[in-house]
Amino acid sequence: MKENGEEYNKIITIPNMMSFFRLALLPVFACIYLNAKTVRGYQAAALVLFISALTDMLDGRIARKFHMISRLGKALDPIADKLTHIVVVFCLCSRYRQVWILLIILAVKESFMGIMGIIYLRKGRMLDGAHFFGKVCTTVLFAVLLVLVFLPQLSVLWVNVLAAAACAACLVTWALYIPVFWKMKDK
Repeated sequence: MKENGEEYNKIITIPNMMSFFRLALLPVFACIYLNAKTVRGYQAAALVLFISALTDMLDGRIARKFHMISRLGKALDPIADKLTHIVVVFCLCSRYRQVWILLIILAVKESFMGIMGIIYLRKGRMLDGAHFFGKVCTTVLFAVLLVLVFLPQLSVLWVNVLAAAACAACLVTWALYIPVFWKMKDK
């Protein structure tokens, strides 16, 4: 909702509360996953992750439909995404050694995004939401992570294939964001 031409700046909005909820789910997920001993335990962790992914999908739609887009929401939603991905991948590393490469790529990519975001924010500029390829990467990551958590009995081959797909999505997205930040330099 715009009032007098200004962006809606309230902190307490449904989309922002959904993002805070996603952040609150992180220790719940980690606790369930790291203590899981059976397939049902891992599937309980997958349910928490699914709720987080569903909430992520809905918060943006609600913000747009009900004009609840805020500066806080524009920052909080991607932070919740990144932290979710990193926590889940870190937890998966306790079970699958080959997922460490995904954690490293994800950490470097997100560090780059964060540093560039801070640099431009200090100059009064900000990405105007995620680009299409960023949304695709987030979707691929959530899908891969959900499968890896939900199906703990996957063969090493499938774990490697899924981890490679997630790595590729991260690397391509990172490469596509470099020119976006470069163009922001000239604005």
